[in-house]
Parts: sequence; structure tokens; C-alpha cells
Amino acid sequence: MPYEPPTHTVERSIRATTGAKVIAGVDEVGRGAWAGPVTVCAAITGLRRPPAGLTDSKLISPRRRTELSAELEKWVTAHALGHASPEEIDLLGMTAALRLAAGRALEALPVRPDAVILDGKHDYLGAPWQVRTVIKGDQSCIAVAAASVLAKVHRDAMMAELPGQYADFAFGSNAGYPSPVHKAALEECGPTPYHRLSWAYLDAMPRWRHLKKVRVPAGAAERESGGQLGFDF
Repeated sequence: MPYEPPTHTVERSIRATTGAKVIAGVDEVGRGAWAGPVTVCAAITGLRRPPAGLTDSKLISPRRRTELSAELEKWVTAHALGHASPEEIDLLGMTAALRLAAGRALEALPVRPDAVILDGKHDYLGAPWQVRTVIKGDQSCIAVAAASVLAKVHRDAMMAELPGQYADFAFGSNAGYPSPVHKAALEECGPTPYHRLSWAYLDAMPRWRHLKKVRVPAGAAERESGGQLGFDF
């Protein structure tokens, strides 16, 4: 079934109602993975016509996604990526880790956005950012679709480049998401330094269940880290 191409409709609406001039589309990848970071891309596109075939990264073949990502890097006005490591996900929980990664991406842009279009229905960013959430924004909004593709291709490449000693996990093909090969390697070898150890998959693995981390309450995590949460993925 063909999909309608994304448009600048939401961006034009934000411009008209708020006076915002610089608007960033934001999307994440890696939320449901067992291993690797959660990665967020912030992309500023202006109101220009995008490269052909742009849509949600999940609807594009891996080969075309890679080609499109290269085109987008030259086409977008600006983009930046932010990550939250597995350790930060374990320490903070996913919502706070997403906020951390998104903040890193937005702060890394060469210009501060006046507004943000965030994919999904939940605003995990909050103040000081002016946020408009859009369900399936990666299909309907050009800037969010661009962020979706750039985030996916970059994170997939990061996972494929993990050290060869973890080849049994097939991170190059599953990007840290659960797959039969990934599950079998976990059962046999246990989690790697790149796995999220607070996740429920360890409950089903008696041999490795003792490695599971229990997340500390909100607020205590930052105190435990001294307010200096690093990223070394």
C-alpha cells in the first residue's frame, strides 16, 4: 500500500501560530533494543523539497536508507545526533535517557531551534524546548522523516562496528534488537558490555539473571552520578 509523502504542513502551522523561524524535527532509534545506545537525531530542513522517497526509515529498504541518508546529509540545513549509553539507560530509565539524548542532539546543532517537532504522542523533552508532538510524524513531517533516516543509518553503522569478539550476537544485522541469533548468543555467552542490564529479558535467562540491575528512583540516579552523566559508547 503506497504511503503519502511527508510534507511541511506542521512546520508551516508552527511558523504561523508561534512565529518560530528555525524548527527542528526530532526522532529516535534504539528504544526497543536490548543492546546499544538510544540515538536521537535533530534535523533542520527549512521548507525545501526533500529527496525523492523520503519517509519513515522503517518503511525504506536498508540499501535505499543508506543512499538516502547520504543525500540527506547534504540536503538538510543542519543536523546533529545525540546518544544515551546502555549504562545511562540502566541508570535513568528510557524516558530520561531519551530526554538526555535529544538534548544532546539539539544542543549540538549550529543554531538553537525556536521549536521542535517530536515524533510520537509523548513529549519527553519538555522545557525549555517549545515542542509539538505528532503521532507518526516520521511519516507525515519532512524534518522528522529526515531525522528518522539519519538516526537509523547512523546507529546501525555504530552497532555494525562493534568489536569482532561479539560477532556471535550479529549486531551488524539486528542492531541490538532481539532476534533468534541474538537471543541464542545471550543464552550461551551472557550479556556484553553493550547490553542494557536493567531490562526484563534477563528474567528469562536463569544463568545470567544475577547480572540484572535494579534502577534507582528518579532523582537518586543523578545524585549517584554526581550530576555528571557521561557517554562513552
